[in-house]
Amino acid sequence: MKLQGSFVALVTPFKDGRLNEGKLRELVRFHLDNGTDGLVPCGTTGESPALSDAERRRIFEIVLEEAKGKATIVAGTGTNSTEKTIKATREAQELGADAALVITPYYNKPTQEGLYRHFEAVVRAANLPIMIYNVPGRTSVNILPQTVARLAELDNIVAIKEASGDLNQVSQIIGLCGEKIKVFSGDDSLFTPILAVGGVGVVSVVANLVPKDLRALFESFQAGDLQKTREWHHRLFPLCQAMFYETNPGPVKTAMNLLGFEVGELRLPLAPMSQENKARLTQALQAYGLLK
Repeated sequence: MKLQGSFVALVTPFKDGRLNEGKLRELVRFHLDNGTDGLVPCGTTGESPALSDAERRRIFEIVLEEAKGKATIVAGTGTNSTEKTIKATREAQELGADAALVITPYYNKPTQEGLYRHFEAVVRAANLPIMIYNVPGRTSVNILPQTVARLAELDNIVAIKEASGDLNQVSQIIGLCGEKIKVFSGDDSLFTPILAVGGVGVVSVVANLVPKDLRALFESFQAGDLQKTREWHHRLFPLCQAMFYETNPGPVKTAMNLLGFEVGELRLPLAPMSQENKARLTQALQAYGLLK
């Protein structure tokens, strides 16, 4: 399993309120054709809290049918219930996923000990490599570097998607864990800085639009071409910012529809973008050269 490079946080396409299976297959093939290293279905960008268990399973099946052996597949299995997370992770394992993305439990607000025990229970119950997902802005809980270091001692904790937005925290994790755990940026705009302090990749929202460009940034860094890396960073930065004009995945799905991907609507409780922010998003797409 290759755990580095540009991974895409896949959107979930809908049509008339239902999963658009044909469009999902098209999106997966688009990423395989454009150099994306890994696919991450059913995460935040995939509207996982709004999916049924049956829909989540079907998404895993489709992504695996299209991409197994061609890209690393990290299935989003995390919930705020340890029991449900174990069930979903076992399901991903049985279907053949390479790893599971497991978010810190949201709403419950567990202590650091609770977080440790949650991930420990998932690891013990399912024989699948785990990528921890830390996004305190969405969950209201921040898994601390010391807790990550404890978890890194467990065999199947292999990576963390770090979306705290705190480079000090990322540096602490890498300093404490060394080679025991791989750090992925969970913020597109921090991809380059996190690579610079020892990260290995990104789980990207903006890669839904420009996968080749995210891959080019990573390749430039790997080649030691820091000038080219900086150029890609500054070119991508405004577009990365535009992906968060409103709650993710509102802007990225809106952008994809504007660009002809036809990924459909958001599911409630997420609502369509305001006209004002949609106009700002359109300007960002034009400035990048994606729209005329």
